[in-house]
Amino acid sequence: MGLDEDSLEYHEQDPPGKLEISTTKPTNTQRDLSLAYSPGVAAPCREIRDNPTDAYKYTAKGNLVGVVSNGSAVLGLGDIGAAASKPVMEGKGVLFKRFADIDVFDIELDQDDPQDIITSVKAMEPTFGGINLEDIKAPECFVIEEALREEMSIPVFHDDQHGTAIISGAALVNAADVVDKELDELDIVFSGAGASALATARFYVSLGASKENIVMCDSSGPITPDRDDVNEYKREFANETDATDLAEAMAGADVFVGLSIGGLVSQEMVQSMADNPIIFAMANPDPEIPYEDAKEARDDTVIMATGRSDYPNQVNNVLGFPFIFRGALDVRATEINEEMKVAAARALAELARQDVPDAVVKAYGDQPLQFGPEYIIPKPLDPRVLFEVAPAVARAAMDAGVARTELDLEKYVERLEARLGKSREMMRVVLNKAKSDPKRVVLAEGGDEKMIRAAYQLIEQGIAEPVLIGDRERIWAISETLGLDFDPEIVDPEEGNLEAYAERLYKLRKRKGITRREASELIQDGNHLGSVMVEMGDADAMLTGLMHHYPSALRAPLQVIGTAPDVDYAAGVYMLTFKNRVVFCADTTVNQAPDEEVLAEVTKQTAKLARRFNVEPRAALLSYSDFGSVRNEGTAKPRTAAQNLRADPHIDFPVDGEMQADTAVVEEMLTGTYEFSELDEAANVLVFPNLESGNIAYKLLQRLGGAEAIGPMLVGMDKPVHVLQRGDEVKDIVNLAGVAVVDAQERADGDGR
Repeated sequence: MGLDEDSLEYHEQDPPGKLEISTTKPTNTQRDLSLAYSPGVAAPCREIRDNPTDAYKYTAKGNLVGVVSNGSAVLGLGDIGAAASKPVMEGKGVLFKRFADIDVFDIELDQDDPQDIITSVKAMEPTFGGINLEDIKAPECFVIEEALREEMSIPVFHDDQHGTAIISGAALVNAADVVDKELDELDIVFSGAGASALATARFYVSLGASKENIVMCDSSGPITPDRDDVNEYKREFANETDATDLAEAMAGADVFVGLSIGGLVSQEMVQSMADNPIIFAMANPDPEIPYEDAKEARDDTVIMATGRSDYPNQVNNVLGFPFIFRGALDVRATEINEEMKVAAARALAELARQDVPDAVVKAYGDQPLQFGPEYIIPKPLDPRVLFEVAPAVARAAMDAGVARTELDLEKYVERLEARLGKSREMMRVVLNKAKSDPKRVVLAEGGDEKMIRAAYQLIEQGIAEPVLIGDRERIWAISETLGLDFDPEIVDPEEGNLEAYAERLYKLRKRKGITRREASELIQDGNHLGSVMVEMGDADAMLTGLMHHYPSALRAPLQVIGTAPDVDYAAGVYMLTFKNRVVFCADTTVNQAPDEEVLAEVTKQTAKLARRFNVEPRAALLSYSDFGSVRNEGTAKPRTAAQNLRADPHIDFPVDGEMQADTAVVEEMLTGTYEFSELDEAANVLVFPNLESGNIAYKLLQRLGGAEAIGPMLVGMDKPVHVLQRGDEVKDIVNLAGVAVVDAQERADGDGR
């Protein structure tokens, strides 16, 4: 099937459309229903009657945007009417929810008169926290937005005008920097003089471009003061020029901005532009000049952006409106003003200069994404856009005096992270602890690109003081290629000066079959060198495993550092996060067939790890039996381990078992069927009877249960060591480094073992 047939089938699938309403409060009992509706609902009604701003406190108003259209100017379709525009408006709602967790009601108005639309939208102000105007033709859209902004006390934003302006404005800031030109000196030519073009030109001026240097062309040619066929909106950009058509206007120009129709620009027109031209050909679906033609037209740098996803530098409005509204809603802004739009563009421009997460690179086919001519604006699927743009918009609103709520921006970023998943919220707890007292963390595979990028982020965010083990020249070369401006500490085994470490390795292992010569050879290996550095106290923690199988990566740390004095067994733990729940699963990587002693030790160490994440542990030792319902050698091990733990006076957390997995995680079963259990809430530390079951379970929960997994985190070692999984991303390295730093902090305070 073709795209049209696929799309029809996609929209027709039951239930039709793309949006639904779901409840956010329990509705399981009669009591729940009496609170949700009559008679309980009267209480918030009275509060809002007496204080209308309490609507933000007791209703969804503060996270609800109305997407309003009359279908008079739908992209690529034209005037198709209100009903036919509904799939587009639903799609807009999908993007709001997917990228910024904002709820939407799509409103399609069968009205053409601007005053009718103004009246209708204004009457809906009690319902919404903001209004997104969409696909309304010019010049009516100018009249409608201007009137609503003046008459309403909630944000009103016409995305067709301002979205393209903001995203392409971010691209312009970076493009000018790449070609080493100043914004106020750029000669800019526009093809198109509709709503989007006019808003974009105004916005470029807000960013620093000179209005006098802008030549705007419509279908009749350049807009000049002596033309009497232009409306009041176009006349704003009527400038003197000798050019009589678009081709002449482009001669010598630094920037071409296309918001018109495809195929208008030839290679000859591109060749006539100034050195290192900037070309934003944003007509959809076909740009004013194809990407390949523009690039091939010249030998110097051509920075090209389009509205298409199959070429670099896509100017996509989804980089703007969800995050602008997120920031505006969260400070209860009365409007979205120019300062907020500029802040959004500047934040996007800055984000494009930062190292790109591996997950984003993979989402776009592993193509290189590094600041330069082919990457001047972030990708829409980059989750960091939310954390950068929304706070920038919120800050600008507060600075401009249009915010009705003041935010602590540092805590606000944490709230935003929580919207994207529990794992981010949990890791923020640990990373904040790490930042309070960064420790030295050895990255044993320091010559790997991911390790170098992770080291940069650890320094940039103040999480740790990384020490890279590897070839110095290689590390420097990779850093330069990646554009990472930092000077990390490097230990290069080829440079010598490792005698003290070799001697220490020999002393530790001489009765385990290692000669002095073998120790000198082994110390050249990053795993052995890093382990000895940590063991001797020259570093506080170590990460390895990115380039090795887990058992081989773990071998050197176990041999050199070993387990803690009062611990005989290490274990691997995964933290699994769900929407409203966190569980720690052990052992998932180390002990194949643990006995009751090992199970008890794993439980203690996993509980200690949970507390590093500010989670009070409630431990369950799992089996296929519930509290003695099946008695054999296998079920006796977790049962005995639980008994021994409960008898230990040093255990200060609830623990019970053996029990089945559903018993452990369903509170009603624990407090009802098994009311005698030591657990009065669902368990959050799950200890599996063997490695097989633990490894299988966490992967099933991750893949089928929608859990996000952080780990494996190694517990029970004498010093903080974590073994990565091959293929882990940079964020995984940074996260485990943060866990290692907090572990090292606790040990320094005497509370780490």
